[in-house]
Amino acid sequence: MAHEIIALLAEYGLVLVFFNVLVEQAGAPVPAVPTLVVAGALAANGQLPLAGVVGLGLLACLISDLAWYWAGRRFGSGVMRTICRISLSPDSCVKQSELRFQRWRGQVLLIAKFVPGLSTVAPPLVGALGLRPAAFLLLDGLGSLLWLGLAVGLGYALAPEIDKVLAALGNAGTIALEVVGSLLALYILAKWWQRHRLIAALRMARISVEDLKRAIDEGASPVLVDVRSPAARLVDTRVIPGALLADVAGIDRAVHDVPLDAELVIYCSCPNEASAAVAARNLMQQGYRRVRPLLGGLDAWEAAGFAIHRLPAESPDAVEGDFPTQHAA
Repeated sequence: MAHEIIALLAEYGLVLVFFNVLVEQAGAPVPAVPTLVVAGALAANGQLPLAGVVGLGLLACLISDLAWYWAGRRFGSGVMRTICRISLSPDSCVKQSELRFQRWRGQVLLIAKFVPGLSTVAPPLVGALGLRPAAFLLLDGLGSLLWLGLAVGLGYALAPEIDKVLAALGNAGTIALEVVGSLLALYILAKWWQRHRLIAALRMARISVEDLKRAIDEGASPVLVDVRSPAARLVDTRVIPGALLADVAGIDRAVHDVPLDAELVIYCSCPNEASAAVAARNLMQQGYRRVRPLLGGLDAWEAAGFAIHRLPAESPDAVEGDFPTQHAA
C-alpha cells in the first residue's frame, strides 16, 4: 500500500502542487506547504522533477495573485472589504497587511506569503494603490520563489524522514486518509471558531448612522474617530466630515485632549465594525465610558446619503517610480 500511495503522489504530484497552491493563494483555507514539502522529498528521490514542482508552484502563485492584483486595480477598496468578509480571520486580514504595508510598501510582496492573512490581501492592496504591472510581477515572482524554495527545499533536505512518514501513511491505508481529512476539517473548524469568538467578544452597543446624524444636527457634537489604517485611507479617501484620523494602535494619542466624559463614535470600513469595536474597547479600558462603534461604518453613512469629504489622495512610492501619484477627484 505504501508503494501505491507514493506512486500515486509521484504520478499526480505536479497537478496536486499546482491546484493546491492555486486555491490557497486564492484565499481558500487549504494549506499548500505540506504538499510542497512532500513534493520536495519526492523530487529528492527522483520521483518528481524539481524544476517542474517549483515552476508549476510559481505559475499557480502568479495566476492567483495577478487575478487579485487586477481586481484591486479595477475595484479598489471594494475588493479589500470582500476579502475580509469571506476570510476566516476578517479582523486580522486587512489590519495585519496594512500595518506591514506602511513599513514595506511594494516590497511587502517579498514577505507576503510568509505572513498569515497577508498573502491573499497584499496583491489587491498594491493593485488598488497603483503599483505598476512590471514591478508587481517582479516583486511577487521573487516573493513566490522565496516561499516555494523554502518549502520545497525543506522537503528535499529532509527526504529520508519524509519517506518514513509516507510509508507509515501508506501502511495505515484508508485510516491515514481519514486522519488527514479529519485534521484538515479541524483546522477549518478552528479558524471558523476563532472568527466566531472574535465577533462575540466585540459585541457592544452600536450607534446607527441616523442617530449619529440626528445628534450632530441637534448640536450634541460627538467626537468622531476614523480608525482605518493610513494604507486604507490611501485606497479609500472617503471620510466623515470632522472626524479625527487615527488607527487602532494609536487611538489613545488621537483622543489625548478629549475629556473622559465626552461622547465618542468610532468608525471603520471593516466587517462587523471589528476594528472600531477593538478601538472602542481599548478606550473604555482607559476610562472613556460613552464610546460606541458606528453601525455599518463608513459605508452605511455614505449609503444613507450623508455628507462625505475626500482626503487629499497620495500614493507614496513603493519602488521609485512604481506607484504613480494620484490626485483626489
